[in-house]
Amino acid sequence: MKEQVLKVKAGMPKLILFILLYLAAIALIILGGFLLDGGSGALLLSAGILWVIIGFIPFLGLKIVKPQEALVLTLFGKYIGTLKDPGFYYVHPFSVAVNPAAKTRLGQSGDMDSSPKLTLSPSGNVMQSNGLSKKISLKIMTLNNSKQKVNDVLGNPVEIGIAVMWRVVDTAKAVFNVDNYKEYLSLQCDSAVRNIVRIYPYDVAQGIDTTGDGEPDEGSLRGSSSIVAERIRKEIQDKVEDAGLEIIEARITYLAYAPEIAAVMLQRQQASAIIDARKMIVDGAVSMVEMALAKLNENDVVKLDEERKAAMVSNLLVILCGNKDAQPVVNSGSLY
Repeated sequence: MKEQVLKVKAGMPKLILFILLYLAAIALIILGGFLLDGGSGALLLSAGILWVIIGFIPFLGLKIVKPQEALVLTLFGKYIGTLKDPGFYYVHPFSVAVNPAAKTRLGQSGDMDSSPKLTLSPSGNVMQSNGLSKKISLKIMTLNNSKQKVNDVLGNPVEIGIAVMWRVVDTAKAVFNVDNYKEYLSLQCDSAVRNIVRIYPYDVAQGIDTTGDGEPDEGSLRGSSSIVAERIRKEIQDKVEDAGLEIIEARITYLAYAPEIAAVMLQRQQASAIIDARKMIVDGAVSMVEMALAKLNENDVVKLDEERKAAMVSNLLVILCGNKDAQPVVNSGSLY
């Protein structure tokens, strides 16, 4: 289905014409009342009354379109075009505006209305049944998808949430190609998140290929969030192309291990941090001991045999690598 944009704006002249016709019908009724005794009076009276009864029908063809709004119109089941430019239009009075997603209100999006009563649909979207409008919003809206629990490439359960900025670019596709383009978008977001997240580890892991080139890399959900979000955006865009939607941006709004393994993963991260810190301390301590022995030997301060050097190295390493401050012991006797 290809979108056809209607450009004719004849709302104001038609409105003036219909008002004049109504005034003319009232005048005919009054004039027919005065001439009721003659044959022409009854005819004028009947014509005036008939137009007063059915004269409201042409008014049904008057349509007002605000900026960043659209109306998809059908006439007896046939698509006749879309009103997209802001203005005052006149179309066929029996044309009907179609918007199958009028009842759906996506959480945190621009079409949320807090005044009517809201309920949740089975897919987690907010539903609204009061004050519906058949107009389709062309604004950039935000879908804040609920958090999902997904297993990463290592099988660890991860909770992730995304926010997707999107808009309707082809109203005909959005209305006629899918049953409900908002529900369709929400489901495709869930699917895309699962497809992409399962490729990456939460943290950098050895031997994992996240780009598909057959070579291990350092990609991860936590360290490559912008790349992951862009891949999610492309995945969603490919799915919703036929629905006339454009995905402008996708962002990861929440990322964490699932509660059942969060404590264990925290302990592992703490252990890894302690090991890395210890390695740094040991490397620094060895360098300081080497420097001390070299300075003593260079300045010829004291002559130490191998046994004394070993004792000195042991003492220095204990002092430098210990968790607590050293308690010095003063030797008042001879070194030997």
